[in-house]
Amino acid sequence: MPSSPQVVIIGAGIVGANLADELAARGWDRVTVVDQGPLPLTGGSSSHAPGLVFQTNASRTMTQFARYSVEKFSALDLDGQWCFNQVGGLEVATTAERLADLQRRHGWATSWGIESRVVDPDECVRLHPLLDRDRVLGGFHIPSDGLAKAPRVVAALVRRAQARGAVFRGSTRVTGIEQAGGHVTGVRTAEGLLPADVVVCCAGFWGQAVGAMVGMPVPLLPLAHQYVRTGQIGELAGRNDELAEAGLPILRHQDQDLYFREHVDRLGIGSYAHRPMPVRLTDLDDGGEVTASSMPSMLPFTEEDFAPSWEQSVALLPALASAKIEEAFNGIFSFTPDGGPLIGESPDVAGFWIAEAVWVTHSAGVARAVAQLLVDGRSDLDLHGCDVHRFEEVQLGEDYVSETAQQNFVEIYDVLHPLEPRRSPRNLRVSPFHARQRELGAVFLEAAGWERPHWYEANAPLVLQLPAEWVPPERDPWSAMFHSPIAAAEAWRTREGVALYDMTPLKRLEVTGPGALALLDRLTTGKMDKSVGSVTYTLALDDAGGVRSDLTVARLGADRFQVGANGNLDLDHFRRHAGPDVQVRDITGATCCIGVWGPLARDLVQPLSREDFSNEALKYFRAMPARVGGVPVTAMRLSYVGELGWELYTSAEYGLRLWDVLWEAGQELGVIAAGRAAFNSLRLEKGYRSWGTDMTTEHNPYEAGLGFAVRLQKGEFVGRDALAGISAETVTRRLACLTIDDRRSVVLGNEPVFLGGRPAGYVTSAAFGHTIGTPIAYAWLPASATPDTPVEIEYFGRRIPATVAAEPLVDPAMTRIRR
Repeated sequence: MPSSPQVVIIGAGIVGANLADELAARGWDRVTVVDQGPLPLTGGSSSHAPGLVFQTNASRTMTQFARYSVEKFSALDLDGQWCFNQVGGLEVATTAERLADLQRRHGWATSWGIESRVVDPDECVRLHPLLDRDRVLGGFHIPSDGLAKAPRVVAALVRRAQARGAVFRGSTRVTGIEQAGGHVTGVRTAEGLLPADVVVCCAGFWGQAVGAMVGMPVPLLPLAHQYVRTGQIGELAGRNDELAEAGLPILRHQDQDLYFREHVDRLGIGSYAHRPMPVRLTDLDDGGEVTASSMPSMLPFTEEDFAPSWEQSVALLPALASAKIEEAFNGIFSFTPDGGPLIGESPDVAGFWIAEAVWVTHSAGVARAVAQLLVDGRSDLDLHGCDVHRFEEVQLGEDYVSETAQQNFVEIYDVLHPLEPRRSPRNLRVSPFHARQRELGAVFLEAAGWERPHWYEANAPLVLQLPAEWVPPERDPWSAMFHSPIAAAEAWRTREGVALYDMTPLKRLEVTGPGALALLDRLTTGKMDKSVGSVTYTLALDDAGGVRSDLTVARLGADRFQVGANGNLDLDHFRRHAGPDVQVRDITGATCCIGVWGPLARDLVQPLSREDFSNEALKYFRAMPARVGGVPVTAMRLSYVGELGWELYTSAEYGLRLWDVLWEAGQELGVIAAGRAAFNSLRLEKGYRSWGTDMTTEHNPYEAGLGFAVRLQKGEFVGRDALAGISAETVTRRLACLTIDDRRSVVLGNEPVFLGGRPAGYVTSAAFGHTIGTPIAYAWLPASATPDTPVEIEYFGRRIPATVAAEPLVDPAMTRIRR
């Protein structure tokens, strides 16, 4: 009997070779890897990749991918030759803005457990003597970074995987994917059919073409990137032999979109400073033979694009002044709309997976994650930022992918603020209230294509009316970006009056049919078999008990539920598990929602409706159909700002009318429109978590402070067995609430937290708490960090004292929300 599924991996570059190795190491012994190019140098991006492995990233997951690549490649060799040369990494600053950013990057590295340091100009020159001391303001040094020799890594992995039973077939072109009954059955090649239970596309920039064989959009864009090698440089003579190849740290000059590495006594220079150069696959395949000097992934060099970069290179490294460029090409790499890799299974053809837009840096980590998904059903790292299904339908369009991927190329080394919105395309998705929001001077930021008001300039006069205890302190320049003190006024009016919040962009799913109740009961931690009109806050877990989403489920009929979800990943999850007796529909765009919140919310809504909005008639976490100003709505007694109020849902066609009715009636009550900045502050004051930021599949409910949403006694549900023996008392880490001691220093997220002077965790969400007049941060910390424990948060190299606080910070008795 076969001991494992038949797997065909398409692409024998560094991702496909890593995946074959990872699967073979886990005992899967029927793995075949095919590539249209020759082995081991297939002609894809891996064949020419410069191999710089810089591990630090704003994403914890991406950093862990890179960290594993370093660990794995360091343990490899090919006939005694190195596969990874751990020369370290050095990023230099030539501007004050970049130097500050290097401090922030050092914070990320510390948060994710990577040893690093920020160094002065003298130390930069000691580490890399070719640098011009007078141009450098400082640097960021990571000793464990280094060079991966990609072709050598691939060859070593192929050899090891073959020894474990994997089969590699070069010069084998894939012509189609066979499927039957919604499941993949094989891969067609020019040489015949390869039967398969699982197919994984690791074809790099060819991924779009392979995905199209099963009708799966693969949102990546091949782009050319310039790389040159100089002639001999006198200052490098005698430093390296041919075997070692490099001894100086790999170097990044991000102020000019450049990077550098040694090739014995020469330098390799890569540039992102040129115009984006998208590549069409139809222009690459000429049917010719792939050789080391003629590969589809290596295009002719465009010298004029590199001229400014050469000048900047000479300015930073004066030794280049006497050197010349001897080799040069434009190499192809894959870019995506948000810069992340693409991992996931086709929604329509079970068993067809992709692992695309993965660079050498992250290749081993991604391959391990995919192997874990295939063998174990889950990865031990959170993958929500890598899942191909994270994109909304509008983001899969060819024009959208092309424009956003090119913009990511342009911005790859830019200093970007965490709130920095996409400049274009914009206004792809707007709520029915958009025209009114613009009239009120809404300042929009963008997420998932939606325009989201973060504050309204119409509320600026309210800043002058703020009571003294509500006046926020001045912010430092970084935390002041994409922020306004108007948020304080909007939070104040929400706590003291009434405000309208546009909740339309939040994903809404309708789950209907005879099997709807059973599906939701199986996929969530809460009791779903409640009366019609009940609303339940619940969690969706994976098999290991990790939090894959938090959900708000309203039972609107015996077989009809509305699910407030976190994004397209939830839609994909529910659809995969729905049987023929369940329909799962995304109703987000067809509906809209206004959050009406504040102590005067009932004074606003009740006169507009014949239904009873009293506390007795519509209790907290209940829903009912109603008419508000004649508009049919579903009113849900929920409040994620911690105040009395309702989420009012209606069809998109009635949205503008609903807004106008509420706005007009609310004038005598002082109603305002309020944005996401105030919302985020108010939700943190109430301790409400944000999935994907505060908790992920790497955390169980008890660690995340969400044990109250788990109903073990209800019976079987996904993840239940994994929670056996776990409780809030037994966990070793927790999501903790911190308040900043100086009452004015605002952090933004991902900063390291120190306990007893040592790194112990990292910040997830943060905001200024306008009600309490103190900045708030949530952070993952050891469970021993109980309330009143002093900690420090490192922010741009400065340690900010903070204290673990009991939560929630505002209205712990819930009297305001239940009145």
